Amino acid sequence: MTRLPRNAAYLEEGSKRVFAGSTEWPGWSRGAKTAEAALSALTEYAHRYGVVAALAAVDFEKSWFEKWQVVETVTGSGATDFGVPERVVSSDRRALTGATAGKWARLLGSSWQHFDDIAATAPSSLRKGPRGGGRDRDAVRLHVLEAEESYGASIGISRKLDAHDRRAEMIAMVETGSGGEPVGGMKWPLRYAVRRIIWHVLDHAWEIEDRSK
Repeated sequence: MTRLPRNAAYLEEGSKRVFAGSTEWPGWSRGAKTAEAALSALTEYAHRYGVVAALAAVDFEKSWFEKWQVVETVTGSGATDFGVPERVVSSDRRALTGATAGKWARLLGSSWQHFDDIAATAPSSLRKGPRGGGRDRDAVRLHVLEAEESYGASIGISRKLDAHDRRAEMIAMVETGSGGEPVGGMKWPLRYAVRRIIWHVLDHAWEIEDRSK
């Protein structure tokens, strides 16, 4: 596959919800009721993703993303409608090597740092949703850690590792890179695994941030 532009995006279209996601900036994905609204939300979150890029010491300018180039559209599923971007797209099957692998590894590490920084300053009780729902801070933390255990298993990382060692092994795997095949003898290509993990971490980091106000 030819190299994609830095503003390349894909759409995952469910029957009720659409996700727009960056192919080159892992984990930057937002959902809405329409493709246009999802792409608009993606742009609106550029300043928030930029914080993660800065922590990773990666060059990032909001002006690069004033307009997205949609390179692929896939059909979503019930998970898409529920609120999870879960489809592997063709760009996920590209090799992840060299400087790009290093960049993605740093973005993965900085997403965890960003989550931990936000959680460290958030109140223990978070503002509830319009129907009175929503986890409090420590429950969100636990949910993120439990999800990481599951995600790690999806790329062949032992569930017996503690959170620190699991994260270190994930980063090392990304730094090593892959040829685009499923990793760890499991089902996920490495690019998909990284963007899925970062999306989940940042989605909850931003949730805590918003519900702390």
